Amino acid sequence: MTAYALASLRRPDTVHSDVYEYMERIQVTLDPFSGRFVAHGGEVEVLEGTWEGDVIIIEFPDMTEARAWYASAAYREIMPLRAQHLVGEVILVDGVEPDHDSARMARDLRESVGG
Repeated sequence: MTAYALASLRRPDTVHSDVYEYMERIQVTLDPFSGRFVAHGGEVEVLEGTWEGDVIIIEFPDMTEARAWYASAAYREIMPLRAQHLVGEVILVDGVEPDHDSARMARDLRESVGG
């Protein structure tokens, strides 16, 4: 099942040159794990609540590949270039199967709690 790495990163007033180097080098760390950018700092339209910063979404074939990329020596080498200069959150999350049905999911959850 497809998995995603998501980051919500606050944009500083000035971007440190290390961040540009990180951006220049990240793709080669993704390639061995079939990672590809789905969203990378595009315009964010806030419909509910508040949101600060940029959204980055990277797609992987599955959670195993996503975890392997994040733990890889190549990524660990460049990660401080970003982490030391940008504040934010980074998570990995499973996607859904092509036939995902939220109504079926709600029914299954309701039944699992006896409701």
